Amino acid sequence: MKTILISSDHGGFILKEKIKTFLKKKSFFVRDLGTCSQERCDYPEFAYALGKLISSGKYQRGISLCKSGIGNSIVLNRFPGVRAALCFNLKAARLSRQHNDSNILVLGSLFVKENEVRKIISVWLKTKFKGGRHKKRLEQIRIIERRMGAR
Repeated sequence: MKTILISSDHGGFILKEKIKTFLKKKSFFVRDLGTCSQERCDYPEFAYALGKLISSGKYQRGISLCKSGIGNSIVLNRFPGVRAALCFNLKAARLSRQHNDSNILVLGSLFVKENEVRKIISVWLKTKFKGGRHKKRLEQIRIIERRMGAR
């Protein structure tokens, strides 16, 4: 059984709970990093927990939710090796895997409908990285990450 990490703030909590059920039905083990209610909280805390674990290499994939998805994307993409993609539709989800080898899917609960979310997640989970010219670009990102770490 594959493990997938998931986190949200209060704005993504209800959708996160529905996604967890969907993933479990698809035979994934879901590790929930919070939040655990709709009580107001700060998204950076939960995005940090997810980004840290993906960056460590211990886990391969994660899903992050908040109202817009923008704040989580900003936090997550600060971690070396994290390629968090904010996706609002199937095409973006597919391309984020094919071209960018995204390892975190970011969703904005204000902009995606529940029935579309299941399709977006399914496409994101099934789509493979193409490699080729895109592999060169990922290496360029790794070089930039190493340069940034040298500061």
